Amino acid sequence: MPDSIPAIGFGFWKVAREKAADIAYEAIAAGYRHLDCAADYGNEAEVGEGIARAIADGLVTREDLWITSKLWNTFHAPEHVEEGCRKSLADLGLDYLDLYLVHFPIALEYLPIDARYPPEWIHDPSASNPSMKRARVPLHRTWGAMEELVGKGLVRRIGVCNYNSGLLHDLMSYAQIGPYALQIEAHPYLVQPKLIRLARDYGLEVTAFSPLGALSYVELDMAGKSDSVLTEPVVQQAASAHGKSPAQIVLRWGVQRGTSIIPKTSKPERMRENLDLFDFELSADEMDAISALDQGRRFNDPGVFTEAAFGTFHPIYD
Repeated sequence: MPDSIPAIGFGFWKVAREKAADIAYEAIAAGYRHLDCAADYGNEAEVGEGIARAIADGLVTREDLWITSKLWNTFHAPEHVEEGCRKSLADLGLDYLDLYLVHFPIALEYLPIDARYPPEWIHDPSASNPSMKRARVPLHRTWGAMEELVGKGLVRRIGVCNYNSGLLHDLMSYAQIGPYALQIEAHPYLVQPKLIRLARDYGLEVTAFSPLGALSYVELDMAGKSDSVLTEPVVQQAASAHGKSPAQIVLRWGVQRGTSIIPKTSKPERMRENLDLFDFELSADEMDAISALDQGRRFNDPGVFTEAAFGTFHPIYD
């Protein structure tokens, strides 16, 4: 089994349920061994079907795969953490997860699985003014319950997503089982050098979601096509110099700076292209030029989308 998180994973955010089983199978067939899932993506049962088919066909064994999932906001209370984890395990058809992450440092009121699953952000969509319903659950209590999952053998490692440096310092002051990884948005428009350095100082692996930046958000009207980093001259020049696509250059930058990355695509040829990053190396000047594109541009910002989409202003970054 992988003893550390593979550098390139396949992300299942926004993968349509009706396509998720085939895409999971195709991703494994293309060579992906790191699959990044979450309860909130609403497709874990289908991803599990694809995994089971790939194992049955002899493409991989369970031990060849690194499967990550995430605890949703409505399961933060200690008495519900295991329930959330076991639901993901059941949907994925697994006995254990390689990594289980706290999806957001946002606690929302519990919603029973048989009432609505995935619970999503809004507590009662039928309310006259649908909104999020915050829960009074300290993050240290959630983490304590996450640690219990390790002891029960349900997960091999635990970690966090979308934490800032203050929350990370706080977590490291009380964790009995330290976090294995921090997953954050990171791309050339949001380089996050201080947070990544801090995570490494604490011994954490760092996974970058949305490693190509705006591409994941155009269809959600959270970014425009003009926001694409792939058209930047320094990226285009590096692509020409190395005989690679602009996307491969940006993904290589992510891997070469020491983060694991989780790109997503529905096209088998693009799946293979996104894995083909290890027969070239960017120069120090190319790395620096791409890093210099940093705008602090965060596309996935709860301080923006929770108010616009879910009727509640809930920032987690200053």
